[in-house]
Amino acid sequence: MASSTQKQQLTDFYGGATSAPPPTPSAQPINLLSSVDAADALSRLLHRLPPALSLSTRRAGSSTATSPPLVSFPDEVGSANNINLHDLLSSSSQLGFFQLANHSVPTQLANSAESEALSLFDLPREKKESYFPRNWPLGYEAEDRDEEGDGLGESFCLDSSCSAESTELELASLRELTRALEKVGLRIFGLISGSLGFENPLEKDDPARFCTLTWISEDQPGKRAMTSGRFYPYIVGLQYQIRSRKYSMLADSGWVSVLPQVDSVLVTIGDIAQVWSNGKLKKVRERAVGSSGEGMNNNKKSRSVSISVLVTLPLDTRVSPLVKIPKQTTISEDVIKNNNEEEEEELADDEEEEKRMFNSFSFEDYAWRVYHERLNFKDPLDRYRIIT
Repeated sequence: MASSTQKQQLTDFYGGATSAPPPTPSAQPINLLSSVDAADALSRLLHRLPPALSLSTRRAGSSTATSPPLVSFPDEVGSANNINLHDLLSSSSQLGFFQLANHSVPTQLANSAESEALSLFDLPREKKESYFPRNWPLGYEAEDRDEEGDGLGESFCLDSSCSAESTELELASLRELTRALEKVGLRIFGLISGSLGFENPLEKDDPARFCTLTWISEDQPGKRAMTSGRFYPYIVGLQYQIRSRKYSMLADSGWVSVLPQVDSVLVTIGDIAQVWSNGKLKKVRERAVGSSGEGMNNNKKSRSVSISVLVTLPLDTRVSPLVKIPKQTTISEDVIKNNNEEEEEELADDEEEEKRMFNSFSFEDYAWRVYHERLNFKDPLDRYRIIT
């Protein structure tokens, strides 16, 4: 787990002054760095750039949006046979995202939750900060945008209770929407893990096994799409589509633009799910970024928010692939005594299990690092991959 001292060291490190340029290569012996070391060195360099030279947070990618794969999702828990598992697994393992139809989340609930979320942005700045104090990753956060629309703007990160440090606010619809989408997310991951044949750590619906965060940001008409800025690791991400709008997402294949159907739920597979599946699932890094003015109506006075529900993990969790590791000695003494080569070979084959694609790691350390680095061109899981 990351201690307060470690976190302060990270802050001091990235905030330090730019060091003198290194000696020329001709004066030094050649030192070949691994790809991870080289990426880390570049990360440190970019964090030392002055503000005028820092990277833009605006998203890249094609301006042409496509419709995500559609997966029908019956309301009844016992009707898994009616779900097209082939489409679900194909979308999750090849793309890392899809849209759900026939789900159980009411349209009226989503509209009410959006109204409550919009009211948060109407509060005075001092009330936003006092009602939602910063307690990483929870709370209110603001970053000014420049003239071109870059910058994070304002956002709120709430836990599953959607509570505030004030009795003036009652966010009942936001809380109900969060729990409804959380339920959908848990069921999705249960179907995926069962189909892929690995244990589902969330199966018992034990609140101690997972936690849910709701990220809210206001869409500003006329502003171009940006990255979501603060990247927090997650298992499954869900966004209800109240209106037609375009999204940009950073998938394993690169930036993609999608236009989900109205009243569907846009689902993204997160980095934790990719590690748990031992690389079988693709992922979407960060939250899907809504594009105001693209795929929406042209009413510049209209206001809307992006509400992203992330099913994630408690900070004290360790993350590792959910595969069985073969034991060093697996052949029984009876087989050895009888010298039965055929049976010996059969038992050895049974113990040949899947190899790990990732090393295990502390969720808190990983979450703290990726949240504060904010570099979207480097896959943060690269340092944990096992190169064979």
